[in-house]
Amino acid sequence: MNIAHAAHVRREFYKAVRFYFHVVWPIFSILLFLIVLFGLIISYLEGWGPFDGIYFAFVTGLTIGYGDLVPKLAVSRVLAILLGFNGVLMTAIFAAISIRAIENAVRATDHLE
Repeated sequence: MNIAHAAHVRREFYKAVRFYFHVVWPIFSILLFLIVLFGLIISYLEGWGPFDGIYFAFVTGLTIGYGDLVPKLAVSRVLAILLGFNGVLMTAIFAAISIRAIENAVRATDHLE
């Protein structure tokens, strides 16, 4: 594969990512909103600052889980579980978009070979 061909594949990939991300944006934005909302609710319940709650929500949702912030209340823990499911779903959507974009980029450049 030469450099020009690789550049064309990359352009097609990014074009497809933009297209599919635009398609799923309503779902993706709801998932992002829920992460922030749950983080703010947990921060209020646990007595943390708002930034700490949002940080906890993204770390939990993306299944990183550093463990520096740990919810103590049962309702906060239930919300943390929901954050985990939400984050897995968001990650799966992003992975599906990326895979579909790779397929489209390869298919669109097959005729160049």
